[in-house]
Amino acid sequence: MSVRLVAIGGSIGRPGRPSRTEAALRRATAAAVEAGAEAEFFVGEQLRLPLYDPSSTVRDTRTRDLLDAVRRADALLIASPAYHGAVSGLIKNALDYFEDLREDCRPYLEQRVVGCIGVGAGPQGPAAALRSLRDIVHALRGWPTPLGVVVGAAPTDLSGGRDDRTAAQLDAMGSEVADFARMRSAARPLLG
Repeated sequence: MSVRLVAIGGSIGRPGRPSRTEAALRRATAAAVEAGAEAEFFVGEQLRLPLYDPSSTVRDTRTRDLLDAVRRADALLIASPAYHGAVSGLIKNALDYFEDLREDCRPYLEQRVVGCIGVGAGPQGPAAALRSLRDIVHALRGWPTPLGVVVGAAPTDLSGGRDDRTAAQLDAMGSEVADFARMRSAARPLLG
């Protein structure tokens, strides 16, 4: 059974050059795809959404595309750069739109496995971003994987060899997301 995965993350950086956050997200997603997931990306400019306004029901095309993808998803991977000890405004704004999923048959992120990645220049910022993501996922009724990944300041080649510790963690989490989503889907008829 194929797992439908939505990968959300990154930052608005230089055109044609993915951010470290997007590189980490793509690394974890590649491992999920290798484990049987089909991925859809929402990164960088695709996340430049209007500021979330709970009093408005008007949604632009990008926002509708993101919400429709999440509705179909079995799993998500979310990566955020660390901005001032938390997730970036770009990522938080995208996640705020998940409030539109509250009336769905699977409200918010219910029954979805979510892998979380925090990226930053030092050890504290990305760890705080990771904690924030996990808290948000819990609040949205999602199930964060046991392994969350912090990508800190150490030089890391996320596209290279598998002996790099951070790259290995991203690979393991990507596989976890696909495997746990597959197990969750198989158990769904038993759980009612």
